[in-house]
Amino acid sequence: MTVLLRDDEIRDRLDAPTTVAAMRAALLAARSGRLVAPPRAAASLAGGRMVLTAGQLTDEWYGFRSYDTFGHPAGEQVVVLHDATTGEVRAVAVGAEIGSRRTGGLGAVAVDALARPDAATVGLVGAGGQAWAQLWAITAVRPVREVTVFSPTRSRREAFAARARTELGLAVRAVGSAPEAVRDRAVVVLATTSVTPVVCAADLAPGTHVNLVGFKQRNRSEFGRDLLDTADVLVTDSRPQAFAYDPPLLAADPPYAERLVELGAVLAGAVPGRTGPEQLTVFCSVGLAGTEVLLLAELARAGVPGR
Repeated sequence: MTVLLRDDEIRDRLDAPTTVAAMRAALLAARSGRLVAPPRAAASLAGGRMVLTAGQLTDEWYGFRSYDTFGHPAGEQVVVLHDATTGEVRAVAVGAEIGSRRTGGLGAVAVDALARPDAATVGLVGAGGQAWAQLWAITAVRPVREVTVFSPTRSRREAFAARARTELGLAVRAVGSAPEAVRDRAVVVLATTSVTPVVCAADLAPGTHVNLVGFKQRNRSEFGRDLLDTADVLVTDSRPQAFAYDPPLLAADPPYAERLVELGAVLAGAVPGRTGPEQLTVFCSVGLAGTEVLLLAELARAGVPGR
């Protein structure tokens, strides 16, 4: 029987430690070649695009995630899990939650691998679903002591702070500017829809780790080249996806391209990550294909009460 999951069930069933562990396994599986994760594909339609990310865990499953760029308020994403042996559809997830949580999980793996071991402060620029998923997942890898958050809309940043205090039990403070949000933070997350830089490298303390979640393309980026110029370590979850972006990913441009390494390689010990406490480490999140399907497979394997 095919399992159908919606956002409320995913929120109830998918905890942060499970998500982070699954994303770590996915990155290592992609590194070894067991997870087949090609760049996303898109079909242009009237007024927008349909986008598809597909993946395959050899001998276990294959599947895809699809979403559109029409901007409908109720626009929904779909993740479909197929059994590799029979081709049957084992599970379907409808909604944005599984995508946000896998992105948060990938970001938390980057924090765990690249941030200082004693990192306990987080600065967020952005107060939407992606920012929330990042913070939610980071709590699984670091004992977060203090959080600052900025969004241009005061009510949004204050609501985010209140929710994080209630649901995550964190000391969270809404602040009045992006530089204030990232100042003296050990971990910084940029998760905005801004097409121009919201912070500069000079706003960051030595030793900061940065997760870049929002726009990161040439001529459309929430950060500037100064951040890439300053970074001692530059990492992404998928080099093939990074180089397939259109417009091109800023970090895939020379002279950054030769420095851009995969997080899976860092996890496997094939390339170094952070080697000193004063280094600035930067993670460019592009969305390793197949990771949403992998999370859906975890949920299907665990089963859903009452089904």
